[in-house]
Parts: sequence; C-alpha cells; structure tokens
Amino acid sequence: MEFTAQNIADILHGTIDGDADARVGNLSKIEEGKPGTVSFLANLKYTEYIYSSLATIVIVNDNFIAEKELPKSMTLIRVKNAYESFASLLDYYNHLKNDKSGIENPVFIAENAQIGDGVYLGAFTYIGERTIIEDGVKIYPNTYIGDDVTIRNGTVIYAGCKIYTDTKIGENCVIHAGSVIGADGFGFAPNSENQYKKIAQIGNVVIEDFVEIGANSCIDRATLGSTVIHKGVKLDNLIQVAHNCEIGDNTVIASQTGIAGSTKIGKNCMFGGQVGIIGHLKIEDEVKIAAQSGVGRSLKKGEIVQGSPAFDASLYTRSYVGFRRLGDIIKRIDLLEKELNQLKNQ
Repeated sequence: MEFTAQNIADILHGTIDGDADARVGNLSKIEEGKPGTVSFLANLKYTEYIYSSLATIVIVNDNFIAEKELPKSMTLIRVKNAYESFASLLDYYNHLKNDKSGIENPVFIAENAQIGDGVYLGAFTYIGERTIIEDGVKIYPNTYIGDDVTIRNGTVIYAGCKIYTDTKIGENCVIHAGSVIGADGFGFAPNSENQYKKIAQIGNVVIEDFVEIGANSCIDRATLGSTVIHKGVKLDNLIQVAHNCEIGDNTVIASQTGIAGSTKIGKNCMFGGQVGIIGHLKIEDEVKIAAQSGVGRSLKKGEIVQGSPAFDASLYTRSYVGFRRLGDIIKRIDLLEKELNQLKNQ
C-alpha cells in the first residue's frame, strides 16, 4: 500500500512543504525513521530527531520552525495538531489493511439470520437463529455468534470470540480476539446440604456504540435485565465484568481489572490495571482509581483513590512514605524501649 504526500495531505487536510509526489508505504517513529516511511513530530522532546531522521514524510504542527537544515529528502506535511492527525492516519491505514468483505468457506449461517451488505464472515464462523448482522460488520474466523444476537453497522469482531444468545452490540464497536460476551453470571445459591445450586442467568448483555473491548475479556449476561456497556467505553485486555454491571459513557479501564456483580460505574471514569471492585457498589462520574487498588465502598463524583482498601490518593501517598520508613521506625522504638528499661533499672 503506497501513498504520496499529496494523498496524505488530502486525508489530513494539511499543507505540503516539499515534494507532493514523495511516496511512502509504511509508518515509523521519528527516532527510527527510514526511507519510504511517514512519521510525525508532536512532542518537543523529540525535535532533535527530525534533523537526522531518514523518514520520507514527517507530519508536523503548523507552527513548526526548523532551527537548522532538514534532510533534503524529507517532505513536511503541516497540520493543526500533528498527534491527532497521525492518529487519524493510523486509523485510516488500519481500516484499509483490514478492509475485508465476503463470506469465506466453511461458514454456518442459520436460514432465518439476516446478513447486511458489505459484511465479512471469516472461515468457521457460526451465525445462529434469528441473528441480525448489519451492513459493514466484519467477523473474523472461528467466531461463534449465538441466537437472537444483533450486531449493528460497522462493528468488527476479531477471531475466536464467543457472543452468546440475545447479546446486542451497537455500531462501530471493536471486540478483540478471544473475548466472551454473554456467558452466565456467577450465580449460585447454597442449599441445606451445603451444595451450590445454579441460578439461571436469563438476562443479556447490551453494548452501545463505539465501544472497544480488549482481547480475552469477559462480560457476563445479567441474571435478569441487562449488563450494560454504554457508548464510548474502552476496556483493555483481560477484564472481567460480572452480571448486571453497568459502565457509563466514555469510561476507560486498564487490563486485569475485575468488577463484581451489580456494580454501577458512571461516566468518564478512569481505572488503572489490576483494580478489583466488589459487588453492588455505585461508582459515580469522573472517578479515578489507581492501579492495583481494591475498592470496597461506593465512590462519589470525582474521587481519586489508591490502595487496598482504596482511599484518597493524596493521603495514600503520604501514608506510603511512612510505610517505607516503618522498618527504621520499629528499630528506633526498640532502641528507645531498651534505653527506657535501662533507666528504670538504675
């Protein structure tokens, strides 16, 4: 796949300094630029690299002024925001690279399933009864889509995913390889013989538009009602969302986080990796939880917490300073006790 500087400038609505016919076929970091690649400069810490980079095209901010001579083979494309523009270019490139369509063989499609236009179904995909796959959906090989599922326009489901019965997935979502959406919630009731009887999980999972779910993540179906992932949520790899949870718009959650059942999470929250949250809590909007925190209470809007059990992050930082000195403090206390006992015995 080759692009000229003019092609890229048209995509990014930028202006060209240099050769409009300069051609590139790949992307690179500014410090690792090679001939035939396009790179970008957004962080001023990396400015020095532009003067030695071998990248053929570099995307820069409109206000970039070279302090010394640039390589003669380099063409600049000036844009309003180099970082955002390069991200847009990556997205465009990725879309072209993965722009598959058609139905491979073998594939099973139930007779009463509905398949839209421009759909890609990879080999060994299974599409269940009464399932609706809308226009432009891409489903990669070895994926199971159960009965009565709806997958709306432009969503991409990568290889090996399992989408259980009644799941509803919105437009332009991305579900990465190996994820399981709609498996039973962890519901069991002890009986008189101290055995556990399974509670049927008859709800579903609802995923709204523009959600991204990382590889090998699991979102459990509700016992009753729905487990809901709202618009714009981004989940990293290896995340567990239990039954009847709700995650609000544009919340982002890093890898290995586990959320227990019936917890409600608000909008625009940010959770670090390996966070654990117990069930039946309410986490309000704009909460931030630091990595490896254990949350055992509901959190108010805008709280920033850290630790296990988690509490105010600034207090945690001050407490941690004391904790690191705990060994020395114990030695000093032991020494003072020894001196005090000596004084008592005199």
